[in-house]
Parts: sequence; structure tokens; C-alpha cells
Amino acid sequence: MHKTVQRGMSSLRLQSLQSYAFLARNLHLTRRYWGWELVWFFYSLTSGLAVVFIAQGAEALTGASPSFDVKYLTMYLIIGALVWSYLSNVFMLTSEVVAWERWEGTIEYTLMAPVRRWVHLFGQTAYSLVYSLITTVLIGIAMALFFEIDLSASNLPGAAAVIAAGSLSLISIAVIASILPLLYPERGAQMSNVVQLSFLLISGVYYPITVLPEWMQAIARLSPVTYVLQGTRAAILDGASSADLLKFIIPLLVLGLVTLPIGLRVFKLAENYAKRTGKLKRVG
Repeated sequence: MHKTVQRGMSSLRLQSLQSYAFLARNLHLTRRYWGWELVWFFYSLTSGLAVVFIAQGAEALTGASPSFDVKYLTMYLIIGALVWSYLSNVFMLTSEVVAWERWEGTIEYTLMAPVRRWVHLFGQTAYSLVYSLITTVLIGIAMALFFEIDLSASNLPGAAAVIAAGSLSLISIAVIASILPLLYPERGAQMSNVVQLSFLLISGVYYPITVLPEWMQAIARLSPVTYVLQGTRAAILDGASSADLLKFIIPLLVLGLVTLPIGLRVFKLAENYAKRTGKLKRVG
């Protein structure tokens, strides 16, 4: 019994080190391509600032006494920009697990290595969470230099809980989307981008979903990003209690826990298919 426990602990330690190896490798790749990372950071920052300045522009266009709360609209857009920056990075970096391997020419080594697939994907998703959190915090700090941000009445721990639950849901969907480059080497990465941008359109990132056509509203209610945004805005703008936020957190957790094992299973099936048909090495 004691030896069995020791073997189990040794196996768990080995798997943890393997996951960390994938995390560390991606961090080193980020450092190698620091110039591109700097470009994408400023792209994300300027895109977010441009959207948030819409609130200031609307005030200027409607005169000295606009009929809406400019500060509320500004915070509404800031939350949308920051949450989308975080979630889109999580989705992109997780769904590009295959694309990254192809770009680096390591896809055959990685997928043929004696490493459990969940260990590999765990390291990749851990990197996506760390990277997304750091970049979003930096963008938030930069935005605070441009706009007055009042968080005195906000429920920040509740907002963090909503975002954490949403991260699990989005990672689960991203794992499923990551099989597209395996099945379609020529256009799989572009198909993943279409999924990501669809979330941007339907989830109410910069506007309430009620402005969408009814058929799009129905689709929006199936998007985890919708619930993350609604829950985060309720926590920060309205100071909703943690108990009130459970109506957002529980569906997100259930979705993530249901879809994650499905995603891992589907990824394994797609991986086996790619190996049988010789699609691992193909890049076009």
C-alpha cells in the first residue's frame, strides 16, 4: 500500500513537472519574440482605448449636458475592453496549441512524446492564464492613466470569481476549437479565429445583447462570455453581492466541467486521426 502511494506521488510529481515544462517553454518563446509581444500589447491597448473614448466622444457630440451617465458608460466600456482582452487571449493561446507547434516545427515531437495529453494541455492553458492576466493588468493600469476609475463600491472578489469560472468554460471550448488545425492544416487556425470573433460579436462586449436581433440574442445566451461580462459588470458597476453572482458563476462552472472532459476526448480522437492520415507534418 505504501509503495503504491509512493508510486502515485512520484507519477503526480512527474506530470506536474511535465506541465511546468510546457509552461516554461512558452514563456521562453514569449521572451524570444518580445518584439512581437510589444507590438500586440500596444495593439490591444490602443484598440481598448479607442473603444472607451467613444464615451467621451458621445459626450462631446451631445453637448455639455448629455442625457446619459458618461462615467457609467466609460466604466461599462472599460470592463468590456479588459474582460475581452483577458478572455480572448485565453481562448487564442489555448486554441493555438497545435498552430504553435507547427510554427515552431515541433508538432511531431510533442504529439509523439510519452506525455499524457491532459498534461500537455494543462501546461498550455496555465501559460495562457498567466500571460492573459499579466497583459490585462498592464492594460488596466494604462487605462487608469487616461480615465477616472472608481471602484469604491465594487465587489472585486466577486468579479474575480466570475472571471475565474468563465476562464474554465472558455478553456474547455478552446480545447475543442484547437482540434481544427489538426483536422484542417490549411485553414484550421483561421477557423479558430472565426469562433473567437463570433464571441466578440454576440456576447455584449461593448453593448448589451438586447440590441442584437432576436435570433442573435438566443445564440448570445449560449455564450459563456455573455455571462462573464454580465456578472463582472454587476459586481463592479452595481456592487452585486457574491450570493447574487452565483447565477452567473454556477452556469459557467457547470459548462466548464461538462465540456472539459469532452474537449480532451475530442482532442485525443482528432490527434489519432491526424497521426493515421499523416496530417501532423502538413502545414498547407
